Amino acid sequence: MNNLIDLEKKINSELTTKIKSSEIKHDQLYINIENEDLMDVTIFIKSNENTKFRQLIDITVVDYPEKTQRFKIVYLFLSHEFNQRIILSYVINENELIPSLTSIYPAANWMEREVFDMYGVKFKDHPDLRRILTDYGFEGHPLRKDFPLTGHTEVRYSEDKKKVISEPVKLEQNYRNFDYESPWEGTKYIKNQTNQKNDKKN
Repeated sequence: MNNLIDLEKKINSELTTKIKSSEIKHDQLYINIENEDLMDVTIFIKSNENTKFRQLIDITVVDYPEKTQRFKIVYLFLSHEFNQRIILSYVINENELIPSLTSIYPAANWMEREVFDMYGVKFKDHPDLRRILTDYGFEGHPLRKDFPLTGHTEVRYSEDKKKVISEPVKLEQNYRNFDYESPWEGTKYIKNQTNQKNDKKN
């Protein structure tokens, strides 16, 4: 396909029942589908002579915790031959199982593991679905919007046990005093000292 308009027409004509919507923006083709059509759509865009999207660039997720279908799964594909990109997406419920692309794009292996680790999205028929970025026994999924900024546990070296230990996060602020005054005006203790000096002069 020489241009994105022709590409969009070709994909829509061949996959009429599987494409929910499509649009061209930012010199890329955006396609929305249902998750059960993922395998058919990806096999077509990879193997068809007019598309040849043979490289999976990335898989990521957008989290909408307030929605019933919480996660939007996003795939980025590249056609080296035609120098074109497709962004494929669909939405799922929080605990919904989705197809793995490892049989079509082997590079999906680590990408899907990262999505599982960071968001908790599970992939059906993945050969080795386990955490890849967080530590053993890690609780929760750090890129979910409801994950606490501090996390649940912290890791530190214990002098008593002479090893690295993991323990619940402690948010102690006993020794921190926050001064929200403008730095140009000076902090309170400097203001007080200045006022005292002025009083003595008067």
